[in-house]
Amino acid sequence: MGALRKAISLRAKHKNPEGGLTEAGRKAYNRATGSNLKPGVKGAADTPEKMRRKGSFLVRMFSNPKGGAVKNGKPTRRALSAAAWGEPVPKTTSGMLALAVKGRNMLARYKASKGGK
Repeated sequence: MGALRKAISLRAKHKNPEGGLTEAGRKAYNRATGSNLKPGVKGAADTPEKMRRKGSFLVRMFSNPKGGAVKNGKPTRRALSAAAWGEPVPKTTSGMLALAVKGRNMLARYKASKGGK
């Protein structure tokens, strides 16, 4: 993982100060890794694809909130990433865990919309 981070080396212009990556940051990451990052789902997750993407993001980022939500009185980049997806910035670890629960609920609604269990 360290070699991958070194190969990508996102600069300050790639990081949105309000959380997440800028368009240039997503393009740089996609070029370096061959992935297909898209901007976060800001609005309501009202379609199956939006439910899947936003739910997956919330579960992945906030199920195991290493590092906490605040450092030196300021929200961490992880906490700010919630704002990039249209969620309130969590102030505590329990707030981060609540976002993970919200994500699990979205994924359950997504599976139900697809006819799953």
